[in-house]
Amino acid sequence: MEFTHFNENGRAHMVNVGGKDDTKRIATAVGSIKMNKETINIIKNGLIKKGDVLSVAQIGGIMGAKKTSDLIPMCHNIFLTGADIKFNVLDTEIEIEATVSTYGKTGVEMEALTAVSVTALTIYDMCKAVDKDMIIGEIKLIKKTGGKSGNYERK
Repeated sequence: MEFTHFNENGRAHMVNVGGKDDTKRIATAVGSIKMNKETINIIKNGLIKKGDVLSVAQIGGIMGAKKTSDLIPMCHNIFLTGADIKFNVLDTEIEIEATVSTYGKTGVEMEALTAVSVTALTIYDMCKAVDKDMIIGEIKLIKKTGGKSGNYERK
C-alpha cells in the first residue's frame, strides 16, 4: 500500500479525483467524552448555563463535517448529502456517532471523524465550567461504503 498524498518528489499534494466515478459514499465514526457523573446529571437536567448541550453539540458536529476541507489540508471540498449525530448518554460518558453521506468522487471518512471530534469538543466547551476533568477519546472510523476501495467495517 502506498500513500497517495505525496507527489513523485515526495512533496504533499491534493490527490486528483477527476477521473474517479461518482458513487454513493457513507462513513460512520464514533468517539466518546468521559466526565463526572454530576456533569452528566447537569446535562440531563438542562442546567448548563450555555444552553442545551447535546443540541448545540449536534449542530457543531454537523458544521464540523461541512467545514472539514477548511481544517484538514489535503481534504477535498465535498458536497454533503447528509450528516447526522447520535448520542448515547451513560453514567459517566457520552458516546457520539456521526454518519455522513455524499454522492461523489471521494469518500467522507474525514468528514465523519471531524464531526465526532467537533461534537466532543463542543460538549467539552459547554461543560468546562463545571468539569475540567473531561476526557475525549477513542475517535475512530467504524464503517464506510462506496468508492474504488469498496466497503470497510471495523471488526
